[in-house]
Amino acid sequence: MPAAAPTYLLPLLQLSDSALPTGAFSHSLGLETSLHRGEVRDEATFADWLTQFIRIQLVHSDGLAIRLACEADTPAGLFRVDRELHASALPREIREAGVKMGARMLDIALAVAPSPELQCYADAVASGDCAGHPALAYAVAGKSLGVPLAELLASYLFSAATSLTQNAIRGIPLGQNAGQRVLAAAHREVRDAVVRVQTLGREDFGVTAPGLEIAQMQHERQRARMFMS
Repeated sequence: MPAAAPTYLLPLLQLSDSALPTGAFSHSLGLETSLHRGEVRDEATFADWLTQFIRIQLVHSDGLAIRLACEADTPAGLFRVDRELHASALPREIREAGVKMGARMLDIALAVAPSPELQCYADAVASGDCAGHPALAYAVAGKSLGVPLAELLASYLFSAATSLTQNAIRGIPLGQNAGQRVLAAAHREVRDAVVRVQTLGREDFGVTAPGLEIAQMQHERQRARMFMS
């Protein structure tokens, strides 16, 4: 008998599509500051920037948050992850980006993969008990769908890398083929990141690169900007 695709596969592909209208296209998450400084200017320098972003920023914030959210066995446990993730984002624009994109991801996830757990989180965000974040909305939706943790992490991390690459294509500008080469090279980084996220302790939550954090803070004072963060 022909095998059917897992029931979670199509919802997961939809939620991890880089064209998902969460507003990610308007956020560079600090990349634009590096463009302005000339530190990122071509395929090679962007590939290096993206590698460091995955290894440090995504692994210790969004990635670990997804794992902790999946491990939470009560709403209170999930809400604690939400508060810690929001508090760990020191740059104002990054906090605001998380809230804005989180609200959109929640709305879309409720339409694509509704569940009582996801509705509970959405209610907590609406009441102000939680800030909301796309990684946590994605995690709760994926957990409710029964997505294995490694697949949930890989799809989210690669989707984030894809969104940033699309923004680099516009911002550097970078050619479409160059963008695909960068993403192909990022496959190994994402696979390694998935493994690392599963080995971290809670004390690793929120670790960041000071240089990136400073760049994210400086972005809001740039004279000219293409992106909101």
